[in-house]
Amino acid sequence: MAQERTIRLSIGGMSCAGCVAAVEQALAAIPGVHQSSVNFAEHTATVAGEVDAKTVIQAIVDAGYEAAELRGAEDEQEKEAAEFAHYRRLLYKSLFAAVVGVPLFVAGLLDALPPVEEARAFWLFVAVLTLGVLVVSGRQFFQGAWKAFWAHNANMDTLIALGTGTAWVYSTLITLFPGLVDAMSRHVYFEAAAIIIALINFGSALEMKARGKSSEAIKRLIGLQPRTARVVRNGQELDVPIEQVGLQETVRVRPGEKIPVDGIIIEGESYVDESMLTGEPMPVAKGVGDEVTGGTLNKQGSFLFTATRIGQDTALARIIEMVREAQNSKPAIGRLADRISAVFVPAVLLIAVLTFMIWYNFGPEPVASYTLVTTMTVLIIACPCALGLATPISIMVAVGKAAEHGILIRNGEALQQAGRLDTLLLDKTGTLTEGQPRLLTVKSIGEYGDNEIIRLAATLEAGSEHPLAEALRQAAQQRGLEPGNTQDFEAVAGQGVKGHIEGREVLLGNEKLMHAHGVDTSVLAVQAEALATQGQTPIYLALEGRCEAILGIADPLKKGSVAAVQALHEMGLKVVMITGDNRLTAEAIARQAGVDQVIAEVMPADKADKVAELQARGARVGMVGDGINDAPALARAEVGFAIGSGTDVAIESADVTLMGSSLKGVPTAIRLSRATVRNIKQNLFGAFIYNSVGIPVAAGVLYPFIGLLLNPMIAGAAMAMSSVTVVSNANRLRWFDDKEWS
Repeated sequence: MAQERTIRLSIGGMSCAGCVAAVEQALAAIPGVHQSSVNFAEHTATVAGEVDAKTVIQAIVDAGYEAAELRGAEDEQEKEAAEFAHYRRLLYKSLFAAVVGVPLFVAGLLDALPPVEEARAFWLFVAVLTLGVLVVSGRQFFQGAWKAFWAHNANMDTLIALGTGTAWVYSTLITLFPGLVDAMSRHVYFEAAAIIIALINFGSALEMKARGKSSEAIKRLIGLQPRTARVVRNGQELDVPIEQVGLQETVRVRPGEKIPVDGIIIEGESYVDESMLTGEPMPVAKGVGDEVTGGTLNKQGSFLFTATRIGQDTALARIIEMVREAQNSKPAIGRLADRISAVFVPAVLLIAVLTFMIWYNFGPEPVASYTLVTTMTVLIIACPCALGLATPISIMVAVGKAAEHGILIRNGEALQQAGRLDTLLLDKTGTLTEGQPRLLTVKSIGEYGDNEIIRLAATLEAGSEHPLAEALRQAAQQRGLEPGNTQDFEAVAGQGVKGHIEGREVLLGNEKLMHAHGVDTSVLAVQAEALATQGQTPIYLALEGRCEAILGIADPLKKGSVAAVQALHEMGLKVVMITGDNRLTAEAIARQAGVDQVIAEVMPADKADKVAELQARGARVGMVGDGINDAPALARAEVGFAIGSGTDVAIESADVTLMGSSLKGVPTAIRLSRATVRNIKQNLFGAFIYNSVGIPVAAGVLYPFIGLLLNPMIAGAAMAMSSVTVVSNANRLRWFDDKEWS
């Protein structure tokens, strides 16, 4: 059995959303494929499962399309070069078809063309010339239609090939055998076939150009990856390709250079521009022991670092992969469009048949001409491309734009849901606040002085990773106090810690911990309330069952938290803070931040339940957190936002990751979501209106009332430009400005 793996492919020959459905069906039918997605906007597919690339490629080829595996940056560059070459070919094909078709069209308008029966040699020459247009400029449409036919599918190529092919065959038959139809029907449509091919090729070229712009975010991210690194081997510094850098290898970075891979500084210091990760423009000071990230820019100073993550494990590689996955994903609104697009071409073929039958049986003279024009126009004007592009092109641009703001969106569904949220649940520590508390107050009521109380507290917390523990350790260090040894250490979730120091039982934690062990805290009740109202977390210390002191630890609000909460209010969201702190402390922090509601004294395991309670009341809840204990709540919420400075578990559980440590990315993500959904709806509305109005007009519904029939060439231009309009509208998101769209 093949190994579990993810394969990314470039797909050739897809012309509409019907092709997407055909490729997706082919992929889903492969044994061992667990998940697959096709991105029509980027012409790529991603397949995950126990399957090899050769099997997947063969399945796509059997479905009538072309495929090649994309392995790395070089393959991406080849794909980009191939797309540019295809863009130029489309322009040349359009020009050749226009050179043939436009003079015929202009001459026809000026009534300068001879009748068919009087100049058969001339019209036979035109027929051969137009056949050259169909072969040279329109070959891809006929090949695509033929492949789709053998794969029991129908797509946009089918419609174009039927429309232009029928026009040429009819015109050639009239030229060879004028007597087949009456004199009024002896009109040829060589110029229509040529100009339709020219317009559709030109429209496809414009669409490809616009689609290329929509994926610029990925190109920029890939461009951040350096090609070489300067490694230190055997005392010598060597420039090697980035692929040859090994784990734990020592790497030199000089001023102005990009950091090649992730690592930890072992010598030197500098300022590093991390704006590509966090969106923050200010360079960050780095010294020995600090982490550096591949793709970030070393501004000044030279340093050595040890490589800790290389290749596909680097932060930048993971970001690129997350952005790609999100761009390939489909929200509910996109899946609806896909289902419609999948049956669109067969429906159009049916309408074309009905149009033919109605005009042939009930149309005015010349029946043959009217029947051909209306049937051909229906086939040409129908454009499933606009429907198929409406959602994925907007998702691609929006996800890329979010990455520029330091916001990683895991999937399209999260992008759609974020704009619908009405309640946002914020974890306090590390999310609203810095997550780096400081000891501000020590109040001893027994025989021990402040220094001894701090020493005991720091000793007990020596092995803890809790932010409050770090505050106590720092306080002891600042006072020059040496921690002792702890035996029988035990952390009690949501309450505190306990253990034995120098033979004495020591308890350190909140009121719940004290009461659980029968410690009377009433003597410090007034002080505890006073600390809480000042925004300090009161922590009791008890020795041998007797309360000895109370400590006040405060965690300051993050810079930007107040502005972020205010922005969320302006967007109509209710902001709720959730914390394990006691209520008085939580309410003091809440007043500073300006949040609407406080849920305090919540055990870590209960956060997800609180999310569920709000959802049960009809709220659409987003959760913002940074810790391991936030992971269940992040997963339970409609949209989970993880602060990027938090743990990997929180990031993996979240739908949206904020690469910086600031909350300002949350309102930005929600505004971008609303702008994107609005953009998708505009695209879908335009595509539906275009087809809903265009196809009936092409079929001739207005002819009995105002004598209007749509020219097939105008239909070709409209069909070509409908996709260009959708892609251009989606690309407006590239100019998304947080304030402008608020």
